[in-house]
Amino acid sequence: MSQNATPETAARDWFTRLLAVATMGVYALVIIGATTAITDAARACPTWPACDGRWVRVSSTDLAVVWGHRLTAVVVGILVLAVLAFAIRTHEPRRVTAAIAGSALLYPVQVAIGAFAAIGDTPAAVSALHLVVGLAIFVGLALALAWTLEAQTARLPSRESEPRSGDADEPAAIEVSGPVATAYAYFRLMKPRLMWLLCLVAAAGMALAAGPDLGINTVFWTFLGGVLSIGASGTFNHVLERDIDKKMARTNDRPVATHEIPLRNAVAWGVFLAAASVWAFLHLNLLAAGLGVAAIIFYSVVYTLVLKPNTVQNTVIGGVAGALPALIGWAAVTNAVGVPALALAGLIFLWTPAHFYNLALAYKDDYAAGGFPMMPVVRGEALTRKHIVYYLAATLMAAAALAWVSRLSALFAVTSLGLGAVFLWTVLRLHRERDRSAAFRAFHASNAYLGAVLVAVIADGLLVL
Repeated sequence: MSQNATPETAARDWFTRLLAVATMGVYALVIIGATTAITDAARACPTWPACDGRWVRVSSTDLAVVWGHRLTAVVVGILVLAVLAFAIRTHEPRRVTAAIAGSALLYPVQVAIGAFAAIGDTPAAVSALHLVVGLAIFVGLALALAWTLEAQTARLPSRESEPRSGDADEPAAIEVSGPVATAYAYFRLMKPRLMWLLCLVAAAGMALAAGPDLGINTVFWTFLGGVLSIGASGTFNHVLERDIDKKMARTNDRPVATHEIPLRNAVAWGVFLAAASVWAFLHLNLLAAGLGVAAIIFYSVVYTLVLKPNTVQNTVIGGVAGALPALIGWAAVTNAVGVPALALAGLIFLWTPAHFYNLALAYKDDYAAGGFPMMPVVRGEALTRKHIVYYLAATLMAAAALAWVSRLSALFAVTSLGLGAVFLWTVLRLHRERDRSAAFRAFHASNAYLGAVLVAVIADGLLVL
């Protein structure tokens, strides 16, 4: 808080912080309650609010989990009421106060459903309702937070900082010559920086489907097919955007744009990688191969040629490309597509705008020079920052849904909560600072969040925690 801040500004800063803490507090209840840790632990205390007439009796790990959950619910409930009182006192916008009030009114309903679920065996529908109401409370607070940040910062100017050169999706050019330089240029065409994250997505899909029985043969062919299909998609993207790449500082050193690799050779390289990826996936099953081809076509044709240059929703719809590896990983094991795979794909799809909008803010001028209708270019930076909050909240909700349908453990819950809080903190700073450094900070936090969450899914699946 600035030393020159007025009492009114200071009060609203505190309100924003309190609202953010309450929002993540509700999420903590939702994500932990959606995991098997709470479901299994509840059997140790089949009464409510006390356990067999005794308060805060902690004689086992399960009871510690139960009481931790119940005490946290009390603290978070007080926080939600405090936020509502603060909103009324500081005369927050009507829609902000209404959203918080809606969440506050739903809170006792959520507690009642939780109490009913705790006292005996209940139908799955009750557990589902408990999750849905919890998510509704979370949505109300998340909307209030997004609208509050918009009201406080939308009219403030963005702060310029030194632009960064280079492409966030691929390694920069290096000073080498001869065959090594040529090999490295072909490697850059494959957008290798995308590979680690997308392979993690596929690995999470495999772990969810197979559990500890996941075989090395499945992992090998899935990873090989995935790396080759990502490489093919990246190469075709370089080919199709070669003229636009020359106009943008972050991409004007790409191998096709600089003619380091002739166009004909780049096309041949892309075709070879695509064919090789199909060959690799066919060692698994036809469905995995078909999904691999769909991923290449979607990124290379639908996203690159149709969505990216023509609609402001290019990043949102383009998230399908990143979500497909989740289905590929599941299909590699089962030769089908299951609900957990769709939930994982939904998480990736919703995470993509929350992640990429930060990069779009950092490279706004570059995208404008290239003629791409990115959200900051078309709708402005303030709306983009608000949408980052929207999609971050949607990502966290998707993680809770994934935990519920996949029966993930407390490791996943703690990871999503902890890294989600860090991600939110960087987004709050983005609203306050409004410069490239803040945008890159949020961009890297989004990578850390998804990477850690995927590792937690893999650990849960393979180790059966």
